[in-house]
Amino acid sequence: MMLLQLSAAHGPAECQLAVVKALARLAREAEQAGLTSTLLEEEPGDEPGTLKSALLGLEGVGAVALAQRWLGTVQWRCPSPYRPRHARKNWFIGVAACAAPTQTLESEIRFEACKAGGPGGQHVNKTESAIRATHVASGISVRVQTERSQHANKRLAVALIAHKLAEVQQAQHAAQRAERRQLHFEVERGNPARVFKGMKFEAA
Repeated sequence: MMLLQLSAAHGPAECQLAVVKALARLAREAEQAGLTSTLLEEEPGDEPGTLKSALLGLEGVGAVALAQRWLGTVQWRCPSPYRPRHARKNWFIGVAACAAPTQTLESEIRFEACKAGGPGGQHVNKTESAIRATHVASGISVRVQTERSQHANKRLAVALIAHKLAEVQQAQHAAQRAERRQLHFEVERGNPARVFKGMKFEAA
């Protein structure tokens, strides 16, 4: 599984909206390429319907190739939908690859099946398809109910724990902390990997 993190960094609501639009575009491209995309985590933005960041999992042949097309800075050219008279029309977000699970990680995790909760229609709460996974050594715990099968949710839980472990490891080392700050909070504006325009988020 390939993990991609889309981040608006410290950008305003327009950048947070760009995260949502880029996420939708990436999911469409994944579907067209015959890949499976799964939203693993999201951080709500300042305006309704926006996101400060999102963690997306890509699976299938060609996942790495698709991810490579998005890595770096994504530029969105569009007048602000929130501030009509605002002069700025260029908004930037960052896309970065995250740590993938190691081959031995699953053996370090304790899994528990539980009933899915929250919205989801008639299938929710009828079977114990949700998974709570705990990394024994660190105590990191996640709960995943995205898919309807325990096996699929277990796989996603392993990927999510790998991501969280990477965050912890980076926080423990000064050099890695600096790298992570650059990765998540600084967006290079001079050389975007992808450029889109308009509210329909079309390729420029």
